[in-house]
Amino acid sequence: MSQSAVVEASGRPEPRFVRGSPLRTIIIGTIGSLLMTFGSFGIGWLAPVSGFRQNSFIILLRYNDLAVLACIVATAVGAMALTREWLRLSQKISAWDQRARRWVTAAVVAWGTPLLFSFPLFSRDVYSYYAQGRLYDSGLNPYESGVSSVNNFLQYGADQLWSESPPPYGPVFLWIEGIVARAAGTSPDVAFYLFRLAALIGVVLIAIYVPKLAAMHGVNPTRAAWLCLANPMFLVHFVISAHNDALMIGLMVAAVYVAARWRNHYGGIAAITITTLAVAVKPIALLILPFIGLLWAGKGASWPRKFLYWAMTLAITLVELWLMGLANGFGFDWVGALSTTGGVWIWYAPIGALGFLAKIWADSLGLSGGDIQSAIYKGAQVVGVIGLAILAFLGRDEKIIRRLTIGLALIVMFNPMIQAWYVVWLIPFFAATGIRTDWHVDFFFLTTVFFMMWAVSDQLDVFPYLDLDLNMGRLVAAVIALVYGVYLMFVDPSTRRVFRRDKTAGAIV
Repeated sequence: MSQSAVVEASGRPEPRFVRGSPLRTIIIGTIGSLLMTFGSFGIGWLAPVSGFRQNSFIILLRYNDLAVLACIVATAVGAMALTREWLRLSQKISAWDQRARRWVTAAVVAWGTPLLFSFPLFSRDVYSYYAQGRLYDSGLNPYESGVSSVNNFLQYGADQLWSESPPPYGPVFLWIEGIVARAAGTSPDVAFYLFRLAALIGVVLIAIYVPKLAAMHGVNPTRAAWLCLANPMFLVHFVISAHNDALMIGLMVAAVYVAARWRNHYGGIAAITITTLAVAVKPIALLILPFIGLLWAGKGASWPRKFLYWAMTLAITLVELWLMGLANGFGFDWVGALSTTGGVWIWYAPIGALGFLAKIWADSLGLSGGDIQSAIYKGAQVVGVIGLAILAFLGRDEKIIRRLTIGLALIVMFNPMIQAWYVVWLIPFFAATGIRTDWHVDFFFLTTVFFMMWAVSDQLDVFPYLDLDLNMGRLVAAVIALVYGVYLMFVDPSTRRVFRRDKTAGAIV
């Protein structure tokens, strides 16, 4: 809705801070990205053997209490400033037209480019990828041997939690890990930048296909790009942290578009193959196969035809995965690794909190609280899968991709462990199929603000022998993020309007 429409609907003009050029917003957001990049040099994850630790500038930032504190403040303020400017950008756009598309593209490029050069923040999974790649490159089976089998694996940055855990990844990502390990040699620094490049491939796929999917659903492609690509959560977890989820989701979005655009044998088989590649990155991508099969079956397909195409979809996927397993010599060993992350929970996940409270209650009664907690977690995950299956069976043909989106959301919501990047899985699909300007967009905004506040205090690499210890550093980051988040929602005269739709729904979205 344009600002003129808003004026007509409300009878009064919008205040000046929902008008004007987006240039100032893009510049301030870029400053936020630069602050995060600077902060990462002091508190981002570096392997103990990293060559950067010998750089005089990095030494100054990482081994001085005041410098580390400055990096913590810069990271927290930068992340929250980027969040604010993402919200502000929509207020500065009067209509989601071609001109707005140029502004959104400029924002994504300007905000994302500095982050490409940062050290890993908010997660050190890239070092686990590197350790697994070194294991694979040494000729061992990563699904049978933990990364501790490689000499000095801790010195190369991997979390000790992965020492005996098989990677829950498929053969394609295992190949990528091996290629990176071979190219990086003994340099974990080269490795994490190469893994960021792999994640960037996924980001590019999302940038290409989310607008196309949005147009297919009658959703403004530029607005979808703003909701997804400029979103600070997306930039943080798919660029800074370089999670392999970026490549998986990029392939999934591409597969869904191909299946929906060409609903014939060529499109169906191509979409299945792309989905199989996504599965071979992270097997959770298997969940979209029933919906790919439905798109392949065509509009108005009878139940026998649907079941036939589901069977063919599964058969093609299994054959392709078998060929990949044959090529690397590990077969379907990755299936046994899927339980690697099982049994983990977190307090903000509804099912995680419920299971923990049930455990406390059961223990107080002398019952086996751990068993009850485990049963709740497993039962909830089954409920999520059943919900997704129901959505595959029921619903209109034109809502297939929306049903897929809701099904993925159920899988995430019924998981006791909701990592922030699990939520980012959903953003491209919801952005493409439509986020309404009611409580949907309110929840989307609040979720983004919450997970950005959580990210800045979740994982910091603080030198353990400083007076400023890790817990104090996390507390400082958490307080800054919380105060900034409260300011955005309740005090800032510009962004507080985002959370008061009765006054600004049209101007915001």
